[in-house]
Amino acid sequence: MLKFLLLEDSPLDADVTLATLIDGGIDCELWQVDTRDEFVTALEGDRFDLILADYALPGFDGASALNIARSICPDVPFIFVSGSLGEELAIESIKQGATDYVLKQRLERLVTCVYRALREAQGERDRQRMVRAVRESEARFRCFAKNSRDVIWITDAREYRLIYVSPSYEEVWGRSADEIYRDLNNFLDSLHPEDRDRVCTSWQQCNQEVVIQEYRVIRPDGATIWIRDRGFPIRDEAGNLLYIGGIAENITERKQAEAEREQLLERERTAREEAEEANRIKDEFLAIVSHELRSPLNPIVGWTTLLQTQKLDRDRTDRALNIIARNAKLQAELIEDLLDVSRILRGKLSLNLTKVDLARIIQAAIDTVRLAAESKSIQIQTTLEPNISMVSGDSNRLQQVFWNLLSNAIKFTPAEGLIEICLENLGSTARVTVSDTGKGIDPNFLPHIFDYFRQENGATTRQFGGLGLGLAIVYNLVQLHDGTIKADSLGEGQGATFTVELSCTNSFPQPEPNLKSELTEDLSGIEILVVEDNRDTREMITFLLEQYGARAIAVDSARAALNTLTHSQPDILLSDIAMPEIDGYMLLRQVRALPPERGGNIRAIALTAFAGEIDYQQAMSAGFQQHLAKPVEPAKLVKAIISLTMNNE
Repeated sequence: MLKFLLLEDSPLDADVTLATLIDGGIDCELWQVDTRDEFVTALEGDRFDLILADYALPGFDGASALNIARSICPDVPFIFVSGSLGEELAIESIKQGATDYVLKQRLERLVTCVYRALREAQGERDRQRMVRAVRESEARFRCFAKNSRDVIWITDAREYRLIYVSPSYEEVWGRSADEIYRDLNNFLDSLHPEDRDRVCTSWQQCNQEVVIQEYRVIRPDGATIWIRDRGFPIRDEAGNLLYIGGIAENITERKQAEAEREQLLERERTAREEAEEANRIKDEFLAIVSHELRSPLNPIVGWTTLLQTQKLDRDRTDRALNIIARNAKLQAELIEDLLDVSRILRGKLSLNLTKVDLARIIQAAIDTVRLAAESKSIQIQTTLEPNISMVSGDSNRLQQVFWNLLSNAIKFTPAEGLIEICLENLGSTARVTVSDTGKGIDPNFLPHIFDYFRQENGATTRQFGGLGLGLAIVYNLVQLHDGTIKADSLGEGQGATFTVELSCTNSFPQPEPNLKSELTEDLSGIEILVVEDNRDTREMITFLLEQYGARAIAVDSARAALNTLTHSQPDILLSDIAMPEIDGYMLLRQVRALPPERGGNIRAIALTAFAGEIDYQQAMSAGFQQHLAKPVEPAKLVKAIISLTMNNE
């Protein structure tokens, strides 16, 4: 078992040091001392394989401990383990004879340093044994050298000539030893060109002191290996220099491991920085989401309270209702943006491809934003080339693309500004550009303009609202259409230009059958079972359906719905999904298990706040014919009911 001496005044730090050594597989006995006298007594009274020392102790410092150790046992490796050793002090300590140093904050290096120190100490002892072997018996020396994996070499100190190199040279270098016996310059020729001059300079010091250096060797097969070479002077008893010897160790595997470790650490640092940045961006985004979703609630709650508690005149009432409707629509649009992002990220956003006239799509988008532009006296100029070929696309999603681009342009363009939208034919490609005279885009932010969860200004003092998801959604919608989009800006205050390119084609998918012309908004004669656990929502839906002529049976649970079906045969089941005890999915499965005469084949619509693509698929799998997301426009709900009724006729 190895015996280590530890100079340390902290019992806790001593325990941590011992635990680290044991965990590293070092079987050792650790003697702890904390005063100068104890340190000297231990060194004089016993033999240690290694000395570990703190640098700062009460009344005793590491430099003094090092000097004492060098005088009593100069061949024992000495490693500082300290929490207060600066870089300059550490370098000076190495110069004074310390083997290495380890910061307590990075104690994971200790095991590696100990192994290296022990290995170097062993190497030093090997060197001394080699010198004795040369003096005592050349035969014994050659036997030792022959069985060493390291390359042992000896040169004449007065002549530039190799006297001996161990057989392992040919295995490590991949060259014949005869080459360097014949001419030692052949050794230099084997070195990597970048290391050659440094090695030559360092070896000149070997006649005075031990020189340790690492260099690369290029083998004849082209492989590059790393060598750690320890050169030293060999003197006679009178101190006269006779030879220069050395031990060369192949450390290629260690170097590769170090390089891989550094690469891994760098990747980990990069990944950590990226993760921290992503978390910061997401936290900032969530704060914006909270703000933007709460903001419309303020006028909704405020005006609702006033309508309930105050007697407002007709004009003020109409204004209040308009404000409530506008902010409710704004909140619905924010939620829809979030749902679009969720669908895109999960690859669940699908397109209904038909033949699309881009000019009409652009004009529809302009009509949608015209009032917003007029409120800021912003002029929208259009240049739409005639006879542009049709594109294959989803008309609603393409209108969403250009509506977003125009809305952004209006948002970031000051009053009395100018927005230009141009549609031009590039042969097989249609190009749409949207340019504005607005605030422009910072060049540093431009590469991130289409990123999720990124806004140029996420501070609480930002001037422009919104979630900042619009351009990310636009980018992905264009990608889904096999198109391209790019953003250009000369900088802040210089406006911005967005360019969309879509491929024209003569081959189009068949459009979905359009039942719009066949639908009316009359639900007379239709009996609808409404299942909704929220009282306010249940009352609103019931009132809405009755306004369109339907007979509505409203219940607050799945059990009540199943009970209703025992004595009633409604035409449509309109059910929420998230309900206590039995949810909408389980309700419909139980309904479908009923015989047809008891409503087992009833047509069913899921009306739910679970609005993702996966929720749609789950509703269809459960047996619903349609899936509508809350909040739902009354007209959309009525059309869904009529559509189900007509499809069943």
